[in-house]
Amino acid sequence: MNKMRLFWLPLCGWLCAAAAPGAGGELEQARRHYQRTEYREAIALLSPLPRKEAAAWELLGKAWYMEGDYKKASQCFEQAVAAEPGNARFHHWLGRAYGRRAETSSFLTAPGLARKAREHFEKAVRLDPDNIEAVNDLFEYYLQAPGFLGGGLEKAEALLERIGRLDPAERHCAEARLAEKRREFSRAEQHLRKALEQAPRQLGRVIDLAKFLARQRRFEESEALLAQAERIAPGSPRLKFERAAIYIEAGRNLDEARRLLREYLAAPLTPEDPPRRQAEQLLKQLS
Repeated sequence: MNKMRLFWLPLCGWLCAAAAPGAGGELEQARRHYQRTEYREAIALLSPLPRKEAAAWELLGKAWYMEGDYKKASQCFEQAVAAEPGNARFHHWLGRAYGRRAETSSFLTAPGLARKAREHFEKAVRLDPDNIEAVNDLFEYYLQAPGFLGGGLEKAEALLERIGRLDPAERHCAEARLAEKRREFSRAEQHLRKALEQAPRQLGRVIDLAKFLARQRRFEESEALLAQAERIAPGSPRLKFERAAIYIEAGRNLDEARRLLREYLAAPLTPEDPPRRQAEQLLKQLS
């Protein structure tokens, strides 16, 4: 679940500048650091602020999230939610943080954290039914989580119509995820190809199909799609990362994967790209 689309500062950020001199400037500077993936610098600016408005808590939470400290991220998003309980975006990010905590926690604490993730995803979708990112994350939760944690394929399937209203190509991708979960591989491929037909210039659609074909050990077809992706977005850092991840998962072209990851780490990144720490982890896996 590597899809990061981010959002920003409400009007109260401007108002708090008058109440706390310098805070608005620090928030804007921290935002610039964040957009350059300088998360530690953003954290260093925001953490000492004595009075944080919801926008500052949100940005601080996202910076900790990108740094992989999901506990601190969830604490920040809790503060943002407390300040603006009707803000769907804050609930969505809090759900993401709890979800990551569940993935990295012990079997004793993971179920409670997973339930909190689901609750906040569901709250985000109730508050903003048109938030495709929140709907997608809730779909993924239902797809992966067992029934005793509120998951289930039927629940995931019930979201398909809503996803289709928001993004028809995304619906085909969701249909493919559901079909692959049910081991209906031919049907999954059909939906991925339909998604690509509807959005042929979207890099993610090409990568999704290339990943699927690689999982099916159809490497020649996967490579052809990766070459197509390179023509769409020459030199794309994201494509370097995804290609390396495909090679590593398949256990092939490992020297090329190592080269691509090193190039990725040297490239200028944005929050839309996979975090650097993920590339570093893949490099460690190779060694």
